[in-house]
Amino acid sequence: MADKSSACPLHKTSVGGQALIEGIMMQGPKGAAVSVRVPDGSIETIMKHPKHIRDRIKPLGWPVLRGCVSFVESMIFGYQCLMLSAEKSGMEDMEADEENMSRLDKWLSSHLSKGVMSALTAVASVLGIALAFALFFYLPTVITNLFNKLANGALQNYRALIEGVLRMLIFIGYIAAVSLMKDIRRTFMYHGAEHKTIFCYEHGLDLTVENVKKQSRFHPRCGTSFMFVIIIISVLISSVISVAFPALRNSTPVWMLTKLLILPLVMGFGYEFIKYAGRHENLFVKIFSAPGLWMQRLTTKEPDDDMIEVAIAAFSAVITDDPKDDAI
Repeated sequence: MADKSSACPLHKTSVGGQALIEGIMMQGPKGAAVSVRVPDGSIETIMKHPKHIRDRIKPLGWPVLRGCVSFVESMIFGYQCLMLSAEKSGMEDMEADEENMSRLDKWLSSHLSKGVMSALTAVASVLGIALAFALFFYLPTVITNLFNKLANGALQNYRALIEGVLRMLIFIGYIAAVSLMKDIRRTFMYHGAEHKTIFCYEHGLDLTVENVKKQSRFHPRCGTSFMFVIIIISVLISSVISVAFPALRNSTPVWMLTKLLILPLVMGFGYEFIKYAGRHENLFVKIFSAPGLWMQRLTTKEPDDDMIEVAIAAFSAVITDDPKDDAI
């Protein structure tokens, strides 16, 4: 439970991060730091300096446009950091342990080149995207069509709202299911350490384990909040389009294509809201942030002291001595 001081941050920082495998990535004025608890028990920090396409193509840094670009860049960079943390934490070595390998694993390890393994990783990524599409786009549409058919078409005008609610329920169910996995739970604990450390800094406190432990693990600028904002904005925009162009919703393929085409716009508005929410605390922000903050009860867990130390190491590596450098 957070203390009262954690309810009203004094310094709004733009520093953000991502939970990794036995580690945390933080991005700030000095770049990005990947801090990982390595097998010997120490913390190794690797500095990264990702380049942003919006720095080279200025229009991509405009409001709304920058949201979609930032999302794609974050996904790519986040995946790279995740693979780096797996390597540094020793997970890859454990997976390659001869004593624990099956005959198939041993054959694959000895016969497949790194190029083939990279190709398999790429295929797995594509399959992951396909699964996400099936779960969060196709399945809600199919279920809505079924409900609408059973209601003799009476739900047609409420298609966007029903699909949005279903998408939200599927998302919650998916997160609840994966949170039961031991490795995912540890990642969620690191996620909690990330949030607590950012809050500690925003309150002007020294970055110590004891100070960080007192903070809340629910932060409005979290990616979880972003996903819920995306769903809410998607419902709003889809509803407007559904009313303005009712013919689009009469064909399932056309309607699904329409939702895909508006996705960049939805992400753009979602990104702008998250940035706005990081600077303001008003009723509008509280209402829109509430579902994401509630969801963080699943995606963040209370961290142990070792995890907090990793978060502090990553955070300290990306900030300067002047708080103005990282202000939102």
